Amino acid sequence: MERFARVIGTGQYIPEIEVTNDEIAARVDKEKPGLGAVVYKFEQNSGIRRRFYAPREWATSDLAVRAAQAALDDAGLKPEDIDLIILGTDSPDYITPATSVVVQHKLGAANAGTYDVGCACASFPTAMSAGAGHLATNKWMKNVLVIGAYMMSKLADPADLMSFFYGDGAGAAVLTVGDKPGFITSSFLADGLYYKAWGIYSGGTAEPATCESVEAGRTKVRLVDKYPAEVNHEGWPKLARMLAQRGGFTLDEVDQFIFTQVNQGSVGIVMEALGQPVEKAHCIMGDVGYTGSACIPMALDDAMKKGKIKPNDLVVLIGSGVGYNQAGVAFRM
Repeated sequence: MERFARVIGTGQYIPEIEVTNDEIAARVDKEKPGLGAVVYKFEQNSGIRRRFYAPREWATSDLAVRAAQAALDDAGLKPEDIDLIILGTDSPDYITPATSVVVQHKLGAANAGTYDVGCACASFPTAMSAGAGHLATNKWMKNVLVIGAYMMSKLADPADLMSFFYGDGAGAAVLTVGDKPGFITSSFLADGLYYKAWGIYSGGTAEPATCESVEAGRTKVRLVDKYPAEVNHEGWPKLARMLAQRGGFTLDEVDQFIFTQVNQGSVGIVMEALGQPVEKAHCIMGDVGYTGSACIPMALDDAMKKGKIKPNDLVVLIGSGVGYNQAGVAFRM
């Protein structure tokens, strides 16, 4: 029997500390008077009205565990039923060990192996494709837990204007084995030319953290150079068309598209390029901010819970992360 991955549960966690755009504007104004006005331009362009922070003593794993438990509850499973945990994040608890092992311990998933995927906002679709591959090729494996988690707010300079975007959160999906898709196909793109554009550039082997690098702010996340809008406006449609061609479906047959939740304007541009109504692209960034590695599973769960995605619907997930990495997957729910 051919083995296919199918989604049997989703969940998310949004922390409780609401941070409004007014608060962000006041914060950056302290660093540079007048800079706060840019916050409201960001709001107009992106659609982001607020975001939520976790308690400062928390780590990314604390968010991930809560989303994972919500997905397990939705699937009717217990932590010990999971064979493998794949965690996507670019705000890990530590450089090493992997954050997924921390999640495995905190969740009590005693029978699960784990690994991390670290390609920013492309992490969740990448991890979903990997999880589907594990289920297809390992006859002993039954359940895979895929998580996206993000706590970049804790790794950002609060006075940095880009802190406007960062919201904390986590989302998760449970994959199990079925004899019908489920998982249909995947697509991937990358261009390492942009690896120095946005990131945390001190604290790894390229530049171990020093007193000087900490004082200079290089252990904090920074936008060094802007990405061309075409990265997403052309990349996302290309990924979607690759999925349709490889998966043997048309774009008109897709019931819901979920893209990286960073800019509602970009979603509109991409849907127009695909010849699809924007109503078929569920968005949550207005209410929760940009939640990076977590945004796609969070939007997926939100669409599921609101009935925008129904059983047997065809769903396309496309993520775009710094570096840059891009990835897409198509699933029949």
